[in-house]
Amino acid sequence: MTIAFPPPADAPDSQPAADTAALRLVAKTGGIAPSEDVDGRDSYAVTAVSDIVDRSLHATIARFTFGLSPAALAKAYFDWMTHLAVSPGKRLQLVDKAARKATRFGNYAFRSALEGGKTPCCIEPLPQDRRFAGEDWQKPPYNFMYQAFLLQQQWWHNATTGLRGVSKYHEAMVEFVSRQILDMVSPSNFLATNPEVLRQTVSKAGMNLVTGLRNMAEDWERTVSGKKPVGTENFVVGRDVAATPGKVVYRNRLIELIQYAPATGKVRPEPVLIVPAWIMKYYILDLSPHNSLVKYLTDHGFTVFMISWKNPNPEDRDLGLDDYRTLGVMAALDAVRAIVPEQKVHAVGYCLGGTLLSIAVAAMARDGDDRLKSVTLLAAQTDFTDAGELMLFINESQVAFLEDMMWEQGFLDAKQMAGAFQMLGSSDLVWSRMVRDYLMGERAPMIDLMAWNADATRMPYRMHSEYLRRLFLNNDLAAGRYMVADKPVALTDIRAPIFTVGTVRDHVAPWRSTYKINFLTDTDVTYLLTTGGHNAGIVSEPGHDHRGFQVMTRKADDRYIDPDAFLAQAPQKQGSWWPEWIAWLATQSGEPVDPPAMGAAAYASLGDAPGTYVLQQ
Repeated sequence: MTIAFPPPADAPDSQPAADTAALRLVAKTGGIAPSEDVDGRDSYAVTAVSDIVDRSLHATIARFTFGLSPAALAKAYFDWMTHLAVSPGKRLQLVDKAARKATRFGNYAFRSALEGGKTPCCIEPLPQDRRFAGEDWQKPPYNFMYQAFLLQQQWWHNATTGLRGVSKYHEAMVEFVSRQILDMVSPSNFLATNPEVLRQTVSKAGMNLVTGLRNMAEDWERTVSGKKPVGTENFVVGRDVAATPGKVVYRNRLIELIQYAPATGKVRPEPVLIVPAWIMKYYILDLSPHNSLVKYLTDHGFTVFMISWKNPNPEDRDLGLDDYRTLGVMAALDAVRAIVPEQKVHAVGYCLGGTLLSIAVAAMARDGDDRLKSVTLLAAQTDFTDAGELMLFINESQVAFLEDMMWEQGFLDAKQMAGAFQMLGSSDLVWSRMVRDYLMGERAPMIDLMAWNADATRMPYRMHSEYLRRLFLNNDLAAGRYMVADKPVALTDIRAPIFTVGTVRDHVAPWRSTYKINFLTDTDVTYLLTTGGHNAGIVSEPGHDHRGFQVMTRKADDRYIDPDAFLAQAPQKQGSWWPEWIAWLATQSGEPVDPPAMGAAAYASLGDAPGTYVLQQ
């Protein structure tokens, strides 16, 4: 009986010369090779088996760590602890800081006891920290608790930063993880030390805890059974969200292309093609009718096409990043040009879709393909050197760990991505929610944006591995090393005008990272910085309270303006950024004409929007 082992992950495509010689020797000797060659074949089998064992073990561990690599964390802490151990001066400084903080806290506690809790705080929370903003927190003994906690948090920040010799990456990781651990033990998270929860418990005779326990049991049951969170049933795709009228006019194994019905008698001649991120469902840009960017575009006289990505399954494990370009962006562009012939296209990319669009546009510019009229990038990065705290979860150890997890199942599941994203805002996304839902016994009402956020998708093994390695780890696109059709692409080849939107509180694509499009390209770039985060900053319809933005255009021959200079010079405007973008698109478009037909001969309607791919779970 012959047992065939798969080649190891790093096995070369062609057989080494030594292996070829060994095979020839086996043939000459009637199938009996010398002992050293048998040993070589055995070691090859052992290598294959060991690779399978290691990958399977890593995949198992990943299920308990939310996809985070323990080895990466251990390496960072070892670097920090080793340097701290041989830095007596730093340790002496930390002892001095601890003594000073203790003295400061003792003085505050003494004065507060004498003055009845009206003493100014000895340390103020960070502007974004709203855990201790309530009036109950300013009274003894709770003011002592949270003041002591903030002083301890500040001391740990001092302990984990500013240590000579520790790599910047390891320093940032240790500081970040230490902050997450401290957030777990915040006095705001516990019944006995949270005065607001205690007051709620007294006023409701403990029924808030009963309700909270019921909420916890309901959430646990939905989680283990694979159901969506409570309230998402009120946002049905195609009825409440993703409800803008349209037709599916094209479908392949990776995308459905939706053409939306015109909402005006005349439309701009140039159609708009939107490339959304594939990490989530496309309808972030077509939520409820009042905050749908798609509807806003059609209402202002644009013909809109939208890509809807398939939710990958294990059989799609070998789809690569270039498949997403060819089967996604380029196939959709071919269909749009067939339906609206002889007209250039306004291309729009959101998040990962914007990065993919940038690659496609650069390749088109290199090859002389001028079918695009303009390019819009929404919260999309083209340079990943300053990708924010998300980079803490992307290094060689972490990527290899994720690859082993994806290798076993063929894709990366959304739940396995959730750990890292929730940690980026744990005080808001995790602990404050648990306090509200399980201790206060209150649930925030479900809204369309939260319902969309719970409707996640998967990512194929090969594509996600290529994305992390080629873009995040190697930064190939910004460095001019990214290969398309065996030739590198350069963003400097792009000549279509670019409109880029960054958001102030973006943890996924920090605005300073998206701003780099200004010196990566040699074309006209209009950069707009809006309030809000990665999702809410983009879904910023007119009439939304407390919105504002700054915008400035750099012509192709203008000097570069750095981000700080942009903040100082770009005029401040109030309200939604959508009208500003619509006005810019209008300047790039021709005079209105009759709307095109819905579909064409080769792209007849395959059904109503939102199609079938968006419904896949």
